[in-house]
Amino acid sequence: MMMKLKSNKFCRGSFKFGNAGGNNVKGGDQKGVTEIKWELRPGGMLVQRREIGSSVGEGTILVRVSTVSQCHDISIEATSTFGKLKMILSLVTSLEPREQRLLFKGKEREDEEYLHMVGVRDKDKVLLLQDPAIKEMKNLRRFRSTNQQIPTAYRTISV
Repeated sequence: MMMKLKSNKFCRGSFKFGNAGGNNVKGGDQKGVTEIKWELRPGGMLVQRREIGSSVGEGTILVRVSTVSQCHDISIEATSTFGKLKMILSLVTSLEPREQRLLFKGKEREDEEYLHMVGVRDKDKVLLLQDPAIKEMKNLRRFRSTNQQIPTAYRTISV
């Protein structure tokens, strides 16, 4: 069995992809045509040229932080940590940073983790939850400060 392979030749310059059906577009208005620019790296590798300002980890991003009942849009540097995001959220919400749990892509993130290293991009969603242990401690303090008894799960029945 013999197979025929077709090789694609790459050369320096820019190429246009799109309109594979051969549609002729008049007036220079070429919708659906994407120009791809290539660059030759020092090691001899041919790669697609990056657009300036679009790389991950540069500039300010908008992170949408959702709580159970609210949603906050936070503008923060992409190279910031989740700890810094918690500090900003403590100003917006009434939760201290140690009371906050931030979830991104289904995992709780540590304060030392960087947003861009985890993959947080512009307009991504982060979930904010209150730490249940600290929430319970607050409730206990509130009960003790008002001298109320903590309700029990049983009753005494006399016969």
